[in-house]
Amino acid sequence: MTYPVPENEVERNEALRSYRIMDTPVEAAFEDICQLAAQICDCPVAYVSFIEDDRFWFKSKYGLPADFEGCPREIAFCSVTVCGSELVLVPDLKQDDYYKDFPFVVGDPFLGFYCAMPLVTPDGFAIGTICVMDFKPRELTFECQEAIRRLAHQTVAQLEYRRRIIELDETMRALDVAHVALEKEKARADSLLTTILPESIAQELLESDKVAPRFFNDSTVLFADVVGFTSLTEKAEPATLIGMLNSYFAAFDDIMEQFNLEKIKTIGDAYMAAAGVPASDRLHTVKACLAALAMQNAAAKKKAERQKLRLPYFEFRIGIHSGPVIAGLVGRKRFTYDIWGDAVNVAARLEAHGEAGKINVSARVYHQTAPYFDFTGRGSVEIKNKAPIEMYYLDRLQEIYSEDAEGRIANEKFLRMNDPAQSLFGR
Repeated sequence: MTYPVPENEVERNEALRSYRIMDTPVEAAFEDICQLAAQICDCPVAYVSFIEDDRFWFKSKYGLPADFEGCPREIAFCSVTVCGSELVLVPDLKQDDYYKDFPFVVGDPFLGFYCAMPLVTPDGFAIGTICVMDFKPRELTFECQEAIRRLAHQTVAQLEYRRRIIELDETMRALDVAHVALEKEKARADSLLTTILPESIAQELLESDKVAPRFFNDSTVLFADVVGFTSLTEKAEPATLIGMLNSYFAAFDDIMEQFNLEKIKTIGDAYMAAAGVPASDRLHTVKACLAALAMQNAAAKKKAERQKLRLPYFEFRIGIHSGPVIAGLVGRKRFTYDIWGDAVNVAARLEAHGEAGKINVSARVYHQTAPYFDFTGRGSVEIKNKAPIEMYYLDRLQEIYSEDAEGRIANEKFLRMNDPAQSLFGR
């Protein structure tokens, strides 16, 4: 048995699939429409059905067996209905030339009456039907026919509503996924920002999109530089040189974190850090001296390790000076946090006029920390474009405050002298 096919069959199937209705579970809204059609028309059978390709499927049904889910399209009454847009009414199926030989007419359940209205989408595609049937021939009043038409419109409206809910749900899920991805990306960007900038500065930048320059009337600046680096660049492989620098500077980074100094930048083989920036700290000078001793200790250990393996090593000069500085962001895209002021220039001069493996400090640093450290005076030293500067070599922690023989690690007595220092020194 063949069945009629609409001219727009391909598009009709696509329209039906866009609703994602086929093979879906029972839904109360469609069940209610189906039962209402049966009650209004006083018919023992009613259903809402859809036709996809060669399959006829019930979305909801009334008066039919529970296991009866559909049938082949060629024996479905509604194959004709979906070819048009108007109500199809057959008062007596046994007398109708097209339907009289259908299996469900000549055999069980011996249907005798059929009335169906196609479910036409807003785009004009008949994708299914709402139908009422009876086991005997009968007439259907005009009012009942109008009711079936209106119920068909309501069914299509329900389909449209259902599709919008599905699309909205999918959009919300997609937004949730995008939101999670965005949150992860923001967290990653924020984390990256806090590795580049001090946390408080990064937070200010995130909140206001700018960072106001700040003046610190007292801070300590530390410079470290590799002795003879230029000559090493002429002999060593670039990858080896960069690997060595990274190894030393990574150790220095850990030391800055331990003693709460802020790493400002590296310039070639030079390493610059500050204490008391970006947050004021009354112990900034002591912390800078402790950090310098720790750097000296780390460099000495690496030297010993590399000498055993007959590998090249670095030796550092370190300079420290205390004074006022201005701190702020430089640049608009690849911005950096930097400091300026005479204290920065003096610390750089102190580093340049030091010796390999030694820590050269100014008189101000000496006088502020002399109760805790041992120094060797150098007297006034002439420097370029500056008045002579009184300099001292920071040798070690005083023995009573030292945990190790070299005087580079503070003991508990030193840390207990000031309660806040215990946590700030990493203990």
